[in-house]
Amino acid sequence: MRLFDTHAHYDSGAFNADRLEVLASMPEKGVELILNPGCDLDSSRAAVSLAEQFPFVYAAVGVHPSDCGSWEDSWIEELRALAAHPRVKAVGEIGLDYYWKDNPPREFQQKVFHAQLELAEELGLPVIVHDREAHRDCLEVVKAHPNVTGVYHCYSGSLEDAKTLVKLGWMLSFTGVVTYKNARKSLEVIDWLPMDRIMVETDSPYLTPEPFRGQRNDSGKVYRVAETIAQVKGLSPEETAEITMENGKRFFKII
Repeated sequence: MRLFDTHAHYDSGAFNADRLEVLASMPEKGVELILNPGCDLDSSRAAVSLAEQFPFVYAAVGVHPSDCGSWEDSWIEELRALAAHPRVKAVGEIGLDYYWKDNPPREFQQKVFHAQLELAEELGLPVIVHDREAHRDCLEVVKAHPNVTGVYHCYSGSLEDAKTLVKLGWMLSFTGVVTYKNARKSLEVIDWLPMDRIMVETDSPYLTPEPFRGQRNDSGKVYRVAETIAQVKGLSPEETAEITMENGKRFFKII
């Protein structure tokens, strides 16, 4: 099985003890490509550094809604400079998160989201969107930037919103959450979704799939996402891995 983990945070402190060893082990586990998105300026720099060290790792740079509280407009210049690196393939992880009550105010999150979507349009890069408990506002912000396309990572929205996003040219990505017993809504979306719009991810070190819940997640477990999607779509795991690999390469323009 050839796999592309399109969203994993190896800059996370959860990997401080064995980061390089874990990454080095991935090719032998069938993980041929990994995309590491940033969540703030420091993690974006770290993502670029990891992409420089491993030929199968690529980076995205951006400021996550939970980390945008100290945002200054000058940060756009730093993100622009980071995005010029040849290993950077997207602007992300950006978006809206209304789940955590201590997150920055909603209007401020939206301002930062708009600014980074404008940067992506300027640079001709796709975006990686985080949408948690903010489905309506997130879609409205996305619609305000019709020249930008991207992927909703760890998709948790409705089938109706999925249909809208597909019409707008967007991709949807799924994590180990699809292996959980309460994943009915995600599986309904996957059942409808065209295969050329699906990507797989781990969101490592988070959202570990069954039967590994309780352990730290890593890209070596992304096969469980492909297997679950394969069951829904009536495909083999190998076919699903191959299709989602090609989808990811096309989306991130990786030759």
